[in-house]
Amino acid sequence: MREQYRTTELSVSDLAPEPIAQFSRWFKETVENPAIHEPNAMVVSTATPDGRPSSRTVLLKHYDAAGFVFFTNYSSRKGEELAANPQISLLFPWHPLARQVIVTGRAVRTGRDETVAYFRTRPHGSQLGAWASHQSSVIASREELLTRYEELETRYPEGEQVPVPPEWGGIRVVPDTIEFWQGHENRLHDRLRYVREDTDGGANGGGHNGGETWRVERLAP
Repeated sequence: MREQYRTTELSVSDLAPEPIAQFSRWFKETVENPAIHEPNAMVVSTATPDGRPSSRTVLLKHYDAAGFVFFTNYSSRKGEELAANPQISLLFPWHPLARQVIVTGRAVRTGRDETVAYFRTRPHGSQLGAWASHQSSVIASREELLTRYEELETRYPEGEQVPVPPEWGGIRVVPDTIEFWQGHENRLHDRLRYVREDTDGGANGGGHNGGETWRVERLAP
């Protein structure tokens, strides 16, 4: 199975000066395309310290100059892998547009205030679900999960504030590289990658800093 991609050329001169602005351009176009379901869905890849990888689809909840944010149970497989090895990759697979965005970087936990603020925006059922599911743990049956949820529903009926689970929170991916992939005929795709350069001696591990610049390089497809 194969498909010829017929799209317009992506050149360096087309790009925004920095990658988050370029991501914002593409993301807005993706959101406006009815062929793309859940445009904020991304594949999150993590690895153990000895290099055993794992991937899953997660929803992007926020992005800005500091990075890309999603929320999870810190006791889940990805949460535990990131605690031991913070290197992470994100992939946005926007197939109907013949586009991909690939992010590599370092994962840091968001502040508790940011986590609580987001948790309060979630539907009541999703808040209960965060308590009911001990993510990635082995359970005996779906009935066990539903029973736990029903008990929580009784304890916290609709309209009553649900506390934020202590092991649940945000992950911010601070990017080192962001690649914009545009498909073309004959597999001669455009791959333009922003690479972070810290002119003041290196990133501080928590996000943007004043000495940060980006260079753009073209990769062979």
